[in-house]
Amino acid sequence: MSNQLIKVKELITLRGEARLGGGQKRIDSQHKKGKYTARERIAMLLDVGSFEEFDMFVQHRCTNFDIDKTHYLGDGVVTGYGTIDGRLVYVYAQDFTVFGGALSETMALKICKVMDQAMKMGAPVIGLNDSGGARIQEGVNALAGYAEIFQRNILASGVIPQISGIFGPCAGGAVYSPALTDFNIMIRGSSYMFLTGPKVVKTVTGEDVTQEELGGADVHMTKSGVAHFALDSEEEGLQLIRKLISYLPQNNLEETPWLECDDPTDRLDDFLNDIIPDNPNRSYDMYEVIGTIVDKNEFLEVHADYAKNIIVGFARFNGQAVGIVANQPKVMAGCLDCNASRKAGRFVRFCDAFNIPLVTLVDVPGFLPGTGQEYNGVILHGAKLLYAYGEATVPKITVTLRKSYGGAYCVMSSKHLRGDVNYAWPTAEIAVMGASGAVEVIFAKEVAASPDPQACVAEKEAEYQKAFANPYNAARYGYIDDVIEPRNTRFRIIRALQQLETKKLINPPKKHDNLPL
Repeated sequence: MSNQLIKVKELITLRGEARLGGGQKRIDSQHKKGKYTARERIAMLLDVGSFEEFDMFVQHRCTNFDIDKTHYLGDGVVTGYGTIDGRLVYVYAQDFTVFGGALSETMALKICKVMDQAMKMGAPVIGLNDSGGARIQEGVNALAGYAEIFQRNILASGVIPQISGIFGPCAGGAVYSPALTDFNIMIRGSSYMFLTGPKVVKTVTGEDVTQEELGGADVHMTKSGVAHFALDSEEEGLQLIRKLISYLPQNNLEETPWLECDDPTDRLDDFLNDIIPDNPNRSYDMYEVIGTIVDKNEFLEVHADYAKNIIVGFARFNGQAVGIVANQPKVMAGCLDCNASRKAGRFVRFCDAFNIPLVTLVDVPGFLPGTGQEYNGVILHGAKLLYAYGEATVPKITVTLRKSYGGAYCVMSSKHLRGDVNYAWPTAEIAVMGASGAVEVIFAKEVAASPDPQACVAEKEAEYQKAFANPYNAARYGYIDDVIEPRNTRFRIIRALQQLETKKLINPPKKHDNLPL
C-alpha cells in the first residue's frame, strides 16, 4: 500500500472517530433520553447532503485537573454550513456526548469562526444548544469564550437572522447567547434555561424547585417570554426552524422571500362583514380574522402562549412575507399591558431590521389600568412599542377593526407614527375613550343636575357615539386613508403592499438610538 493510500486511510479513520463524538456509549445514552446527537440534528435541519463541516479535528488545549488526558476530535461542537430549501445557512450544534457539551476555549473559537463566516457571507446562523455550561477546568478561558460569542451575537444583531434551538440544558452564562438572538425554540420535557440551577436556588433563597419548574419550555413560553416557540419533539423543533427561515431574508440588505401564490388576491370573505358583535363589550377571535385574510390561512405565530392579549407572527399576502401584529379581544379585551408591549415592540423591531412589511390589526380599548401595571413600568414598556413603530421604515399598513382608544390608538401604528396606509372598518371607533367614560368627564355636571340621571347618561352616550364612535371623524382629518368593507380587507392590504414596494424612508443619522429600556 502506497504512503498516500495509508494517509487517506488514516484520514477516513479520523473522520469516523470525529463523527462518533464522545463515543457510542454516550450516543446511546443520548438516544435513551429521547434526544438526538448534534450531527443527527444537523442532518434533519439541513437539505439532504448539503452540510459542509468546519474544524472536525479541533481539540481542546487545557492541561488543568488532568483534562489533557482526555481528548475528542471536534471538542464538543459541530460547525459548518449547508442549505435550507436551497438557501445558504450557517450552523453550530453542541455535542452533549463530549464533556456534556460544556464550553471550552477552542469550542468557543469554532462557534465564533462560523458566526464570522455567516456575517461575511450575509447568511442566517442557527445555533443548536445542548450544553452543561462552561467547562469548569478551563476557568476564565471558558468565560472568555462565552463573551467572544456574545460580542458576535451583538454585532450580528439586525444584520443576519440568528436562531437558537434549545435542545437540552442551557445554564449559567450559556443562556445569554440565545437571549441575544432573534428567536428561541425550546423542546418540552427535555430543554431548560436558567442562570442558576435548582441547587443554588435552594441554598440562596430556600426555594425548592425542579429544573422544569425553574426554566422549562412552558415556563419560558408563558411566564418569562424568553422562548418564542415550544415544541413537543426535536423533529418538530427542527422543522419549525426550516419554516421560520422561509419567511426571512438572508440579511438586512435583502428583501423578504416571495413564494408563488394561487390564493386569489381578490378573494372576498363575506364572513368578515358580520364578525364584529353588536355589543361593544362582547369579544370575537382575532385569529379568525388573520386566518381569513392571509394566503391559504397560514400563520406562523411567535410567542403564542405569552401575553396572549396581543398576537404577533408571520404570514404572506400574495406570496409576500409580512409580519402581523394584532390585538386579541378575547384576552383582557385586547388591552395593552407591560408584557404585550414588550412582545410586540421586539417583533416590530425585528421586522423593521429585516425589511419585513408590517400589517397591524387594531382593536384596543387602551392600556391595562392598575398599580400592578404602573409599578411594573407600563409607561416604559408602552413607550417601547410606540418607539418601535415610530422608528420603523418598512411598509406599514394598519387596519382598525373596532376600538382604538386613547394612547393605545397612537401606539398601534397610527398615521402619526408614519403609518403608510391606514384603513378602518365601518365598525371602527377612534376616540380618546369609550362613550361611558367620556360622558362621566364631559357631562358630569349635566348628569348630576338632571331629574333623570340615567336617561341623561343614555342620551349623552348616544350623542358621543354619534360624534366619535365611527371611523369618519378620523377620516375627515386624513388620519384614516379609507374606510373599507371588511370582506375586502385581503385585497386592499395586497394592493397597499404592491403600492409600497418601492418605499424609501431613512431615519436621521445617529450612532444608535436610546430605546426606553
